[in-house]
Amino acid sequence: MSRIIVVGGGPAGLMAAISAAEAGSAVTVLEKMPSPCMKLAITGKGRCNLTNIAETRDFLKKFSDCGRFVRPSFYSFSGKDLIAFFERNNVPLKTERGGRVFPVSDRSSDIINALLGLAKKNGVRIITGAPAKKLVLKDGAVTGVEILSGEIYEAEAVILSTGGASYPSTGSTGDGYKIAGDAGHGLTPVRAALVPVETSGDSAKKLQGLGLKNVSVSVFSGGRKKAEEFGEMLFTHFGLSGPVILTLSGLLAESVSAGEKTEISVDLKPALDHKKLDARILRDLQAHGRQKMKTILKNLLPKKMIPVCLSLTGIPPDKEGNGVTAEERKKLRVWLKDFRLRVTGCRGLDEAIITKGGIPAKEIDPQTMASKLVKNLFFAGEIIDMDAETGGYNLQAAFSTGFVAGLAASKGDVH
Repeated sequence: MSRIIVVGGGPAGLMAAISAAEAGSAVTVLEKMPSPCMKLAITGKGRCNLTNIAETRDFLKKFSDCGRFVRPSFYSFSGKDLIAFFERNNVPLKTERGGRVFPVSDRSSDIINALLGLAKKNGVRIITGAPAKKLVLKDGAVTGVEILSGEIYEAEAVILSTGGASYPSTGSTGDGYKIAGDAGHGLTPVRAALVPVETSGDSAKKLQGLGLKNVSVSVFSGGRKKAEEFGEMLFTHFGLSGPVILTLSGLLAESVSAGEKTEISVDLKPALDHKKLDARILRDLQAHGRQKMKTILKNLLPKKMIPVCLSLTGIPPDKEGNGVTAEERKKLRVWLKDFRLRVTGCRGLDEAIITKGGIPAKEIDPQTMASKLVKNLFFAGEIIDMDAETGGYNLQAAFSTGFVAGLAASKGDVH
């Protein structure tokens, strides 16, 4: 029976541990935090968007530039396999807009408990409060792991699944990068990804807490439209967040870093073209001609947006509908279709959902997750330089690479 050490008890680490244990290995998980899966607990606002029902071909397109690398893992352990895995272990799942998959309970704790329960069932030993310090090497091969206290855990194979550097309060502080680096691996520079953005002015602050659904959001950089997404967004005290903004955040960060004037354009009425929207506004003004604009606009906008709209369009709040000029009506229509916010930057790793960068994929065998540089060393999850859009894709990558790494390590399938 081979001994395997898994460093990091997140979703990738626990899946690797389960996979290896089910294949017959004696597995120990070293987790530096008081409990495993602390970051997973807050994923999807605590609801845990664990995968997506998109077909594998479409799934891979969601990954920025590492689709080819993650493909073997997805074919070995797909989204359908993950769904079957949890439902087989008494966690019923549901599919929501955009193909996103959540536990029916909307509780990430159900996912965590299922992983921990299965690990325990398969004899996996989980040691918490055990931060790894370095890999123990002999003749270019890993023979164990030394933790901060100086204690050494011997093993025939080690799987590094320490996560990235986002949400460090949950334990993701980039420790694995140094551990792998000391063993000879490189590092693609890390930065925040899928992260909220900051905007100038006070519009976002006035609207903080307001969430919008079914809006079209475009990125304008250097005066040109660069991208467009449809879905949900959220106003915060510093700027913007929500699924659509997170998806666009990488492009926004690049544009701001390049010194280009970068703006978000929100189409609040994407189902109506300018002609139809103008007719709708005119109809409301005529039907409620004696009412004030701050009241009439309740038919078009969330209550919190009305003062911002009127301020930016210059229409007096107490002006009656029948007194609105054609020019004011045009300003209102244009604003509803093109509400602009200037982007000044992105939030940091403390608020990023994932980390972009990490151990270069070229240094890892995509078929087994084995290191190409160090014998008996494997990688899984966010420590690897692979990232995708929001929507369950990144968690699936963690589970898939964890599954493959655990199985390969158990078989002694090294590069």
